[in-house]
Amino acid sequence: MEVKKDSFKAWLLAARPKTLTGAAVPVIIGLSLAWADAKLYAGDTFSWVAAVLCLLFAFIMQIDANFINDFVDYARGTDDRATRLGPERACTQGWVTIERMKHVIAATTCLACLVGLPLVWFGGLEMLLVGMICVVFCFLYTTHLSYLGLGDVLVLVFFGLVPVSITYYIQLHTFTAEVIVASLACGLVIDALLLVNNFRDRDTDRTAGKQTLVVRIGPKAALWLYLSVGIAACLLGLVFGLNNRWWAFVLPFAYLLLHTLTFLRMKSIWQGRELNSCLGATARNILIYGLLVAIGIILS
Repeated sequence: MEVKKDSFKAWLLAARPKTLTGAAVPVIIGLSLAWADAKLYAGDTFSWVAAVLCLLFAFIMQIDANFINDFVDYARGTDDRATRLGPERACTQGWVTIERMKHVIAATTCLACLVGLPLVWFGGLEMLLVGMICVVFCFLYTTHLSYLGLGDVLVLVFFGLVPVSITYYIQLHTFTAEVIVASLACGLVIDALLLVNNFRDRDTDRTAGKQTLVVRIGPKAALWLYLSVGIAACLLGLVFGLNNRWWAFVLPFAYLLLHTLTFLRMKSIWQGRELNSCLGATARNILIYGLLVAIGIILS
């Protein structure tokens, strides 16, 4: 691929737009639950300004995490142009200079903090602590925790519990059991993206000393785990039915069909660059899951 150094295209590729579905879906689910509950119980107190700020903060933090991952994996030698199976990375390909990436990471981190700061007005001073934790773990994930096999746990927390629950809390200043269970289901769905990524990279990760969950449990178990997280997420959706939101429980089974087809494709490909198609399909499936849950909540 021909990309001019430090061009708009280079930075767009470094931002990894396809991963933004993983940032958007938890916020969409949290907002749809908050909107529905505000209509029912809180006298229509839903704030669209806070909703937009939550989405922007999630997007910027995801892009920041992608920049950090690009920089750290190149600096550590985890990304190698000759052996890399995944999509090409900006620093490794020389599209972005290391010094420029450092400056942009600092700028993106500051931008995320500036966008998130007004959420203190809507959610209280505790949002400062939440924001600081998000920023710290954004750096810790790539630099340390992903190498210890803790990536999947962090996905459950920072792509499930935190964004869904906090988005809801910012609107209504409370949590519910339904929100917590929905958060876990969302985290499981998004973890499928990490699983397929690590399934593809299992051999190079093992060589680099990156002890991901896939490396630890082996490819066969990881493949079935990929299928299981989608099934578990849909079953957890029963919490919507118990709250008379049956559409939010039923509709995501269409996602499960697509998820199962992606699993079968992963099983047939098994290894190599062709698994990148499964990565794209998984990102699509995640977005479909989020939209189906949100539509189901609104319809109910």
